[in-house]
Amino acid sequence: MTRPLEGVRVLDLTRLLPGPFATLVLADLGAEVDKVEDPHGGDYLRHMPPQLGDQNAAFLALNRGKRSMVLDLKRPDGREALLRMLPRYDVLIEQFRPGVLDRLGLSHAALRERFPRLVIAAITGYGQDGPLAHRAGHDLNYLARSGILGLTGPHDGAPQPPGFQLADVGGGMWAVIGVLAALRARDVSGQGSLVDVAMSESTLPFAMVQLGTLFGTGDAARGGEPLTGGIAPYGTYRTKDGRYVSLGALEPKFWRSFCEGVGLEFDMGAMMPGPHQVALKTKLVEIFATRTRDEWTVFNTERDCCLEPVLQPSELASDPQLVARRVFVQQDTPWGKSTQVRLPVAEPAEAPAPAMGQHTRAILAEAGLADAEIDALLASGAAR
Repeated sequence: MTRPLEGVRVLDLTRLLPGPFATLVLADLGAEVDKVEDPHGGDYLRHMPPQLGDQNAAFLALNRGKRSMVLDLKRPDGREALLRMLPRYDVLIEQFRPGVLDRLGLSHAALRERFPRLVIAAITGYGQDGPLAHRAGHDLNYLARSGILGLTGPHDGAPQPPGFQLADVGGGMWAVIGVLAALRARDVSGQGSLVDVAMSESTLPFAMVQLGTLFGTGDAARGGEPLTGGIAPYGTYRTKDGRYVSLGALEPKFWRSFCEGVGLEFDMGAMMPGPHQVALKTKLVEIFATRTRDEWTVFNTERDCCLEPVLQPSELASDPQLVARRVFVQQDTPWGKSTQVRLPVAEPAEAPAPAMGQHTRAILAEAGLADAEIDALLASGAAR
């Protein structure tokens, strides 16, 4: 099977989630991704629970199709090896805090001057400049600083963290988009460029509707807008069996169909936030408590009113729609059978995630280092 990015070479200096997600997408699209890990534990995600064998299950899913080498960039001989490797690569992806590569003599400016065709993608919390550029953070901090967390949760309660890492994955996704655009621009100009992705900014495009409300009216209250809990026809409800369903009857035809199906008077005022929503939500709570989640699923099949069951993660692998779409696939790895998520844009890369340093010698040899040079790096501890 031919993949669209075959022939593109990516050097990945990242770990944990944002950068590895970006390079996972590139690997599934056919790029050759070589992962550089430091000798002091490598990618930390490898060692976190839950484990499959002695590897983290998410690590196996995020790093399929890649090769791994161990190189100590804090050592001069390790940095020199990296510089000898770089002419082979089209893209370098890193997620160090601004200034870290500068202190190693590997600044973006120096690398771009030495390798003018190289595309560099830098994924950081707050970007390469600005007053917060050097500040540490994690996904929840980026959501908080971007205002996205302030939009999430009930209007009368604390902001609620989402059930996944939105800023991390969003940052990785925008890095992929930026890299693809930079590669296309290089086709025209012959020059690489720097892709500067701030995870705190990566979340904002997901909130275009809410930000439009904010800029249009000067306000966007948590839990008070139509799409964030402000209207009864768009929300989640507990069912008779203690489970939940989602109702997304935004358009009048769907709300009318729901109302007719449950014997509720149809009123277009249901589509507008306001004090009247309290009584309507209370009524819907009572209505949804009369049937089980599966009974409501059948109801939606009959009424076509945008009502879906809230599935638990443990139910996903057997969900008929996801099964039909082959969203989950099994991959054989040296640590056992790993469940993998198929990305929407490509079939999963066939090779399993690598062992730490599995390809060190091969990658250095491809960069032109002689056997004696590789042996010296391994003996000194600069490589492993």
